[in-house]
Amino acid sequence: MDIGDLTVFAAVARAGGMSKAAASLHTVQSNVTQRIRLIEAELGVPLFHRHARGVTLTSAGEQLLPYADRVAELIGEAKQAVGNGPVANGRIVIGAPETATAVRLPPLLAAYSKSCPKVDIEIVTGTTAELITAVLERRVEAAFVAGPVDRAELVCRTVVAEELVLVTAPGIASLDHLAASAQSAPIKIIVFRAGCSYRLRLENFLAARGIAPVRHLEFGTLEGIIGCVSAGMGVTMLPRAVVAGAAQDARVRVHKLPAGTAQAVTVLARRHDAFVSTALERFIAMACTLLPARANHAPRTNGRHPARKAAAAYR
Repeated sequence: MDIGDLTVFAAVARAGGMSKAAASLHTVQSNVTQRIRLIEAELGVPLFHRHARGVTLTSAGEQLLPYADRVAELIGEAKQAVGNGPVANGRIVIGAPETATAVRLPPLLAAYSKSCPKVDIEIVTGTTAELITAVLERRVEAAFVAGPVDRAELVCRTVVAEELVLVTAPGIASLDHLAASAQSAPIKIIVFRAGCSYRLRLENFLAARGIAPVRHLEFGTLEGIIGCVSAGMGVTMLPRAVVAGAAQDARVRVHKLPAGTAQAVTVLARRHDAFVSTALERFIAMACTLLPARANHAPRTNGRHPARKAAAAYR
């Protein structure tokens, strides 16, 4: 069994059928079918269950697939290592939550692009839980996530320490006012989907104050969350810097939280066993230098999303 065999096996596993795998590999189905039979004969176990809809992995196939994926990753890393030099070049994929993408990344991306013009950057957004999984599965090379992160597979560096605040409509004068209003109607929390660390903190904070149960309104964008809070549809919890512009414009009101709830850190996480290219090394170094300095000087967003235009320019 060689690298080519593992490539064919992984293609069949992903496609769920011989014909689909053949199309992805730009070959004919008979070649794929014969290759799989030879691999199974060599290993002495069936790797797939055959059925009318295609194929599914046997228990032996499920055990083999991670090794096939890892071999493919190592080949990719080997190519990166051979082509890596003192000048940053190529492409890196970085994960970031919506809040960091909105406020923190545009200045960093602009500075990095100026310093490393030969590097293309792709930004992948998601919740902390989604981004940690993406790093573990090697779909992104590094990701900004809420810390602390307790995973032995990851190396994490703290890049920003900041303050979280409760965000409400302007008419909510205090936390006591919010608690009183919860007596007559359930509080709605305006949050990102499950897996967002701020969402969990908000739920725990409200529950500790006796404000439960709550109803959820989930949004995929920061603008949507701030807009709905401004309209009085519910409350949310976000970094103070992220909502500074909306608070200054009196579209929302921010409320100071107890120290244990308000203190938050953002870490840059990567796999400890992954290859670190010159491009990624420079990005990590620049993030650790620039982001702390800007933590208390976040730009105003005025409801817009500056990072979308910025990130698109570096893809």
